[in-house]
Amino acid sequence: QVQLVESGGGLVQAGGSLRLSCAASGLTISNYDMGWFRQAPGKEREFVGVIVWSGGTTYYSDSVKGRFTISKDNAKNTVYLQMNSLKPEDTAVYYCAADGYRLGSSLTYNYAYWGQGTQVTVSS
Repeated sequence: QVQLVESGGGLVQAGGSLRLSCAASGLTISNYDMGWFRQAPGKEREFVGVIVWSGGTTYYSDSVKGRFTISKDNAKNTVYLQMNSLKPEDTAVYYCAADGYRLGSSLTYNYAYWGQGTQVTVSS
């Protein structure tokens, strides 16, 4: 049974930092592209970034580029999202997801497995 469990969310002031973790079980992250998405209240789920299965390449949405960094530790089967210079508009539930098609995709429907999400709230 595949499980993706996010942690590390919380309340932070604008300009602050958080690091989210996504611990995987039931799959090996080195075989999957691992994406991060977020969903704010009343909005659709949106792509944040992805680290491709080989680990050498990452892609980010324009809204987070230069502020967020995705990394992973294959030995721990865990993916991370380092978020710096946080803004109130970054407030959302953050989800990690696994894509077995390995397309470096920003599209939610390419991702077969999803975590339950972790809340990030950025106060102004």
